[in-house]
Amino acid sequence: MAKDLTQLELLKELEPVVAANVDRHLATVKDWSPHDFVPWDEGRNFAAMGGDDWDPEQSRLSEVAKVAMVQNLLTEDNLPSYHRVIAENFSRSGAWGTWIGRWTAEENRHAIAMRDYLVCTRAIDPVALENDRMVYLTLGIHAPENFAGVLDQVAYVTFQELATRVSHRSTGRVCDDPIAERMLQRIAADENLHMMFYRNVTGAAFDIAPDQTMESVTKIVKTFAMPGSKMPNWRRNGVLMVKHGIYDLRQHLDEVVLPVLKIWNVFKRTDFTARGERSREELGEYIEKLTRDVIRFEEQRARILAREAARTG
Repeated sequence: MAKDLTQLELLKELEPVVAANVDRHLATVKDWSPHDFVPWDEGRNFAAMGGDDWDPEQSRLSEVAKVAMVQNLLTEDNLPSYHRVIAENFSRSGAWGTWIGRWTAEENRHAIAMRDYLVCTRAIDPVALENDRMVYLTLGIHAPENFAGVLDQVAYVTFQELATRVSHRSTGRVCDDPIAERMLQRIAADENLHMMFYRNVTGAAFDIAPDQTMESVTKIVKTFAMPGSKMPNWRRNGVLMVKHGIYDLRQHLDEVVLPVLKIWNVFKRTDFTARGERSREELGEYIEKLTRDVIRFEEQRARILAREAARTG
């Protein structure tokens, strides 16, 4: 039986792949500035500077758009925690370190642009937003106890970056504001490039350590959860976002999980040992269960929406 590669061996084996994908990313990414996506002419002082404090009537966003924007912003705000977790599971030197720094800098632009837009347009209560930020960032995020290092990390972030891209684009559509939609499309484009980086590294890991990578992917898919469970009002806001299609189970299956597994050729690979085959079979059974869950979820949502329509009609 082949011996598992250690974390150090995995990092060394994947280093050339990381270096090549850093180069690919830098050749592809389009630099942008957060201030170019904010309608500054709409801004004015708050009471501390002699102006008027926020009032709900000032917001032009719907309730679901406000909730989705705040949830997405707080997710981006927790960058210090993500940086820490990634740095702990990768290497802070060489190509790995270069990527960590570049990824962190690019991700930070997302929170800057979203906060400036929301505060400038008075779309949300800035005091409540700051209070929520303080609560969420103080709690931070921590990798689960069974997180096994670099393979779990690159697999998780592949799915998470793609899920975030879907959430940002969906949020842009419900904002009913071309400025917000353009900004969120720009952010989503970044998230897609980040996903491609992690997806390519994970794909290379399948070639280097197929059984180990298969086990990591199976574990991540089965336990996947978006960061944010410690956010204030997480459950209520999450339900609202699911109800309005910002990010729901169907999107998770059809737009995130299945496309990535197809790119990795997971169900057609022939290089697994019996151990990897068992893990792949476990994943296949989970995908079948998830598909059934999606159908039940959609039927339930249709019934709820029909009842609401009947009450308001």
